[in-house]
Amino acid sequence: MNTLNEHTVDTAELLRGKTALVTGASRGIGRAIALALAGRGAKLAICARQELPLQPVKKEIEEHGTTCKIWACDLANEVDIRRGFEEVSAALGKIDVLINNAGVIAVECTDEARDRDFNEILNVNLGAAITLSELALKDMSARGWGRIINISSISGTLGEAFAIAYSASKAALNGATQAMAVSAARFGVTVNAVCPGWVDTEMARKQLTDEHWCKLTGIELNDSVEIARLSSPQERFIEPEEIAELVSFLCSNRAKSITGQCITVCGGLSLL
Repeated sequence: MNTLNEHTVDTAELLRGKTALVTGASRGIGRAIALALAGRGAKLAICARQELPLQPVKKEIEEHGTTCKIWACDLANEVDIRRGFEEVSAALGKIDVLINNAGVIAVECTDEARDRDFNEILNVNLGAAITLSELALKDMSARGWGRIINISSISGTLGEAFAIAYSASKAALNGATQAMAVSAARFGVTVNAVCPGWVDTEMARKQLTDEHWCKLTGIELNDSVEIARLSSPQERFIEPEEIAELVSFLCSNRAKSITGQCITVCGGLSLL
């Protein structure tokens, strides 16, 4: 008699019965990840600063025949994070999969004082991810299964000019990923980071068409997007769905031995 296991189950069922929380889910990489996880059967909690941009994503998720809860939260505020996390857990059940995707960036140079931007970037990109991970790990460890995936950046491994706070936050996130992975490993919980290069998102294009950023980098505004595309050996932008596919794999039992890794997805950009 054949034994049904994950290698024979349809991919649409791989996360059936699991609950996933995705931050920064209203657009770009976060939206793609949320839809990919919904397509694999997971219940979803989707988080962003405002509720309205999440409504279309919720509708798309529910078209997969699964449940979705919207969570509007300022991830720079730890009190809001802790209160909202409990509300989400009460509504959907304990979180099995946590995707820390929300992120902000600000253009800066070393002679500019940008304390507010610096603190917000660290709070959202790093602080929120650590807080949410700590909250999720308690239940994941008790149940003996869990997946935490931090969406980091190639800027966290190579550094990015005129994005000091962003690069620092992502480098620290990579370190936190590895530290949490070691602590959680014996409980059946994996913790990994995905570090994309240039992804075709609204956030990336906004940066590339920022006049201040172009001036600092010495790139003509009209040429900026094309130069970024050609900076990759593959001469293309990464699609958000490519990141989502990798994340989906890392969430599955097929990736249960992969933990503490910071996986770069950049079309070869990191090799140059």
